[in-house]
Amino acid sequence: MDDRDDARTHRVELMATIVLALAAVATAWSTYQGARWRGDQAVDTSRATAAHIESSEAQTRAGQLTQVDIATFTQWVDATTSGDAALAAFYEARFRDEFQPAFDAWIATEPLTSPDAPLTPFAMPEYKVAEAQRSTSLNREAGERSAAAGAANKRADDYMLAVVLFAAALFFAAISGKVHSRRQREFLLGLGTVMLLGGAAWVLTLPMSFGR
Repeated sequence: MDDRDDARTHRVELMATIVLALAAVATAWSTYQGARWRGDQAVDTSRATAAHIESSEAQTRAGQLTQVDIATFTQWVDATTSGDAALAAFYEARFRDEFQPAFDAWIATEPLTSPDAPLTPFAMPEYKVAEAQRSTSLNREAGERSAAAGAANKRADDYMLAVVLFAAALFFAAISGKVHSRRQREFLLGLGTVMLLGGAAWVLTLPMSFGR
């Protein structure tokens, strides 16, 4: 009976040692992953902010270029309607490269004589401002980066919760060696083991990060 008790006690102590070792490793790994995901969150947040700023700047430039197109086109209309062909040609020669295709397509619709023609070149599908398109692209990128930052934050929180579980497993495994009752010792060790295995099973489902 004593030999069996000694063997059982030895197994409990061995199991406690294993649980302590695995929980320590799992805690360190989860802490590392949590820090990595926090770093990824910071990177994505920074890139989202930069993309938002660039998008705003590109949109401002797009508005300025559109105002230039409107101004030169308005002057061309005034010169054309007043019959000053030389002045109209002067303004047409100063159309921006991006505006010229839309103007040419608009002229092809015979706007001065056809009631079905679009009112201005700005209504033509050929009218495109690269800075406006760039602004849209950057704004989309900012949204994607913000979403990635949110996902990274959630993953970091998941790993931090895993740290709590593994720390609890460490606590119960360690305290199991301090109690004298074998039943209580086995209960505490069993509780720590369940937390370790449950936390490990959950961590295995989480994505990993190794930095960028």
